[in-house]
Amino acid sequence: MATLWVLSCLVLLSGAYGCGLPAIRPLISGYARVVNGEDAVSGSWPWQVSIQDKAGVHYCGGSLINSLWVVTAAHCGVRTSDRVVLGLHDQYSNAEPIQVKSIGRFFGHPQFSEQTIANDIALIKLSSPAILTDRVSPVCLAASSDVFNGGERCVTSGWGYTNGAAQTKPAKLQQAALPLLNNAECQRYFSTRILTSMICAGAAGASSCNLDSGGPLVCEKNGAWTLAGVVSFGTPGCPLSSPAVYARVTALRSWVDQTVAAN
Repeated sequence: MATLWVLSCLVLLSGAYGCGLPAIRPLISGYARVVNGEDAVSGSWPWQVSIQDKAGVHYCGGSLINSLWVVTAAHCGVRTSDRVVLGLHDQYSNAEPIQVKSIGRFFGHPQFSEQTIANDIALIKLSSPAILTDRVSPVCLAASSDVFNGGERCVTSGWGYTNGAAQTKPAKLQQAALPLLNNAECQRYFSTRILTSMICAGAAGASSCNLDSGGPLVCEKNGAWTLAGVVSFGTPGCPLSSPAVYARVTALRSWVDQTVAAN
């Protein structure tokens, strides 16, 4: 009986922090940059990380995909002297149970282009595994075969500017629900070509902005939050009538899998 009880506990523990299933439930207005967003419930986006320079200044977001790996944007240019902070909500609080991890290795997509912003995805391998808790757990990764349709409501989060023109920074993690656009719709907003490695969301009163880069765009799929996009770029000043552009995870999933498996 004791052996069965131990085995049952191990099974429960192994499934306690399954991907895309926050232990702390998010509350989203309207399911509703993060410009025109709202404070997230503390701990409700447990895969959200803050990438900070060695002085502790936040400059990009990211998403935990397992205990050792974080997805972010290639254009963030992460250095191994930087750090990854997990479980963070209020940047100015000293009372939160955060985990601060050094960076073991950084892998930018080899076909990332600074000119076209194609393939704007990167991976960080942490120097030691994250401890999974109610406030730190992974997001599910979109499969290559997943389809995300225009009009679908998804959520982005980050500590980016809440006012693009004034460059106002929030203390607490922000979230916003955004509609997806198909690439033909998105193309109308940008003189540069929207590529198949990109997915767009917004143009409906909220958007990602500077310092949100690398952070998540998540959509609910089969009951779990799934990483569909990685914050990439947008219109200068982050106007609410223009969409933001994200790296499309479905198009880049094979590179993620190959890189994790090889390292």
